[in-house]
Amino acid sequence: MARLRSFQRLAAHFVDIADFLLVYIEEAHPSDGWVSSDAAYNIPKHQCLQDRLRAAQLMREGAPDCPLAVDTMDNASSAAYGAYFERLYVIQEEKVMYQGGRGPEGYKISELRTWLDQYKSRLQSPSTVVIQV
Repeated sequence: MARLRSFQRLAAHFVDIADFLLVYIEEAHPSDGWVSSDAAYNIPKHQCLQDRLRAAQLMREGAPDCPLAVDTMDNASSAAYGAYFERLYVIQEEKVMYQGGRGPEGYKISELRTWLDQYKSRLQSPSTVVIQV
């Protein structure tokens, strides 16, 4: 839950230069599977899309200002982006501009913040073109 709050703060800070989207994928530590001792929620493995949608509502509560999408039951988004089970991306004009490491170890909000700070600086610094005649 702390990671979700950090993500929401990041999204609020950079709302002027980026759109943010959360994508809820399969549950990393389902209560009826590989249970984590520090799991914030008791969510069983999703058996159908309705299960996944209900679980995604918990994420929505943690970041109410951020749009939320839900992966399909065949985990197409997770497979396409190698999200297993958390990952940060910046996508611009259908091109991956930033790809964070796989979570939980590679999920680094601070690294994404640095990337966005640098991107914002480039946007605010007009490029200078020198033409010699």
